[in-house]
Amino acid sequence: MKESYLGVNVSPLTYEGIIEQIRERMNACEQSTIIAVNPEKVMTAQKDAQVKDLINGATFQIADGVGILLASKLKKGTITSRVTGVDMMARLLQFAASDQQPVYLYGAKREVIEKAVANIQRDYPGIPIAGMTDGYEQDEEALVQRIQDSGAKILFVALGSPKQELWIRRNMDRLRDVLVFQGVGGSFDVFSGTVKRAPALFRKTGTEWFYRLCSDPKRLKRQMNLPRFLMRVLADKSK
Repeated sequence: MKESYLGVNVSPLTYEGIIEQIRERMNACEQSTIIAVNPEKVMTAQKDAQVKDLINGATFQIADGVGILLASKLKKGTITSRVTGVDMMARLLQFAASDQQPVYLYGAKREVIEKAVANIQRDYPGIPIAGMTDGYEQDEEALVQRIQDSGAKILFVALGSPKQELWIRRNMDRLRDVLVFQGVGGSFDVFSGTVKRAPALFRKTGTEWFYRLCSDPKRLKRQMNLPRFLMRVLADKSK
């Protein structure tokens, strides 16, 4: 059962639980969408009904952000571990390689996506890459047809949020052969090696936000969404 924070749904599933459900849904030819949820997105959803609708309309809303874990603890929920967008993509790539599910990547700069695909093929031997298109494609109709013709079953879209989620919602019905959609933000930058993730210690302790803040102090304004979010959650009397 999904948890809800300030009207925004969050799936209390682990990586393994999500992969298990995705495998079942794919076997039943059911489409699935994955969207990452963090305090910043929840606070944006309070002012933007479209963002709230995009999140709540997804199949899986993953708990990407230590603030969601804290909120669940405050409300006696069952979310005990983060499910980050970039790590969810990695788990899906592993699943794609083991189950031979063709993958398509769309978004980012050409040199970034090409390097990301090269690294993915190196790190996930035998993974079927159905195709890739950088984020500067102007002909959406041609792109949708290209993806549909590619035989892809899993599609990663890296256009930034909420642009990537809007693109997915707009084109899902025309991509009936694609069964898993994930908006992955800047994940292609990570897989390409262009952007380095926080050291493992920060990731394991849920303090990746602190590492990013130290690396880029201009993020302070965005990080203030965390205490605002927790205060709103504490004050919220709804279940």
